[in-house]
Amino acid sequence: MQLHVTELIAPVILCGGGGTRLWPRSRTARPKPFLPLIGIETLFQQALSRTRNRSVFGAPVIVTGSAHLEHVERQADSAGISILVEPSARNTAAAIALAAHRLAPDRVMLVCPSDHHIADAAAFVAAAQQGASLAREGWLVSFGIHADRPETGFGYIRRGEPIASTGGFRIDRFVEKPDRTRAQAFLDEGGYDWNGGIFAFTAGRFLAELEAHRPDIAQVVARAVAEGTQSGDFFTPDAELFAAVPSESIDYAVMEKTDRAAVVPVDMGWSDIGNWQVLRDARTGDADGNRVLGRAELVDCRNVLVETDGPRVSVIGLEDVCIVVDGDEVLVTTVDGAQKVGKLAGAQNQSGAA
Repeated sequence: MQLHVTELIAPVILCGGGGTRLWPRSRTARPKPFLPLIGIETLFQQALSRTRNRSVFGAPVIVTGSAHLEHVERQADSAGISILVEPSARNTAAAIALAAHRLAPDRVMLVCPSDHHIADAAAFVAAAQQGASLAREGWLVSFGIHADRPETGFGYIRRGEPIASTGGFRIDRFVEKPDRTRAQAFLDEGGYDWNGGIFAFTAGRFLAELEAHRPDIAQVVARAVAEGTQSGDFFTPDAELFAAVPSESIDYAVMEKTDRAAVVPVDMGWSDIGNWQVLRDARTGDADGNRVLGRAELVDCRNVLVETDGPRVSVIGLEDVCIVVDGDEVLVTTVDGAQKVGKLAGAQNQSGAA
């Protein structure tokens, strides 16, 4: 059955980020979404590819900052795509509100970060369709990522009672990033999923909930959109007004406050590619668990990641280490230290050069 365009899910792809957690490969001027970290496509291109089925999805709406516009233009298939340019970064609540104002009120939005990896695209599409069904019933839907380890780097969603009509669940509560003991308790108890930052709701419902819970955000974004400018495929809200929008995440602004929050659990091989250890684990290794990209020789090594854009890297007798060479920058870290890469002076004080 051919769906009318207004019945197609509208993918809203959020592009941004400071490029620090995967430094030195990821830089401020060349952040993670626009790098081919797994496979030949960039993470941004993979996000677009997952929503390419035009019997399910409409043309994407891309929300990005002016600093990343060149990457978006170069990597996106421009046919039918709308690009919304944020004059300044004001977090996800404002970015999603900007997109919602550009869609019909009854249109289902599927909000997706551009820097995640999803191995099972078919499971993603099935979950998107399930989430869209809930959204059309007035729910604000989070996608709960199957938790297969006591991860301390993600927030969690605790499932409440089932929603009989579509197979989702009410959200009992959101849980901040736990320590390892508490994370293990979540796995032992069951009923907890990772909060992967993927959402579905109708544009009108989201804007109504934002107005109810954070009118300071909703009203300023509305004014910025009303005073914005359209140029071809590009729309830019008024810069001065948009800069005055309070910076808040969708989780805090809406999802944790609404009484219509639902979750669709999904196991789709998801990874946020949040640091070098996570990237190592998302790639396929050899018999010793080593992952190598570029010229390298490893002897008596286990679970070592080496990525080099030129110089040959030789490693002997190491385990659980990440070594990255990018231009004139070299990073060496244990996997336990990978979460601290963004705190390095090199990552914090970038000149902006790619």
